[in-house]
Amino acid sequence: MSAQRNKTDANDALGIAHIMRTGWFRQAYIKTEDCYRMRLLLVQRRSLKRKFLDLENTIRHSLKVFGIRLGTVGRTGFEQAVRKAVAADPVPAGVMECMLRARAALWLEYLTLNKMVVQIAMRDELCRRLMAIPGVGPVTALSFKSAIDDPRRFRRSRDVAAYFGLTSKRWQSGSSIDVQGRISKAGDPEVRRALYEAASAMLTRFKGRDTIKTWGLHLAKTKCHAKARVAVARKLATVMHAMWTDGTCYVGDPDASETDVAASWSAKEKRLSYARS
Repeated sequence: MSAQRNKTDANDALGIAHIMRTGWFRQAYIKTEDCYRMRLLLVQRRSLKRKFLDLENTIRHSLKVFGIRLGTVGRTGFEQAVRKAVAADPVPAGVMECMLRARAALWLEYLTLNKMVVQIAMRDELCRRLMAIPGVGPVTALSFKSAIDDPRRFRRSRDVAAYFGLTSKRWQSGSSIDVQGRISKAGDPEVRRALYEAASAMLTRFKGRDTIKTWGLHLAKTKCHAKARVAVARKLATVMHAMWTDGTCYVGDPDASETDVAASWSAKEKRLSYARS
């Protein structure tokens, strides 16, 4: 249709008729209203967090003009460090006080939305099963569920990784050109980012034994850590969809006993209960 010399309503109608006749189209899936509600909650939560971090970075950048570098300061001690740094000058002190109040308000509202995310995830049976995977938290589980909506959309579980843009692109022409590039980054960027963060948490923060973690660490030694995180994220997407369709639970270490698995989930549930409160 883009090759038409003249774009008119008649030519567009004729082109659409040819597309319908030849079958050169794909059916679009319309998600349920609950998925859009979850999507709204997750997007606004991330938006508040970005605005909060933007304010922190703005404060740090503004203080550099006066030769003040806060360095490594925790989230709880940030306000005290800023007030102490500008206490001798009344004008920067007044400006920073306004910025700190705005930062505190954003953080309070962010915690409210984050609490809603944790509560919804803990009440959902599928999210609870997905959160048994090391590194997968409420945000990743809800993002994955709201993006898929219906697992029967995919004939194979490994197609989910391509749907979220975690598979490599390929450019082939003739017999001499065959280039396999970086990941396509197609699909939902929020879900792809959540899966990447879950993979990073599994490889770096999780201290237990896990088959996917062992495979990812071996890949990091032979390739690099960035490629290993992407590969683990792709594997997590496949495993999470398979768990959804089969109704099974995650077993990261086949040699682990039921007591060890229950203890690991109990510790994770205790952290989520603290976040909920």
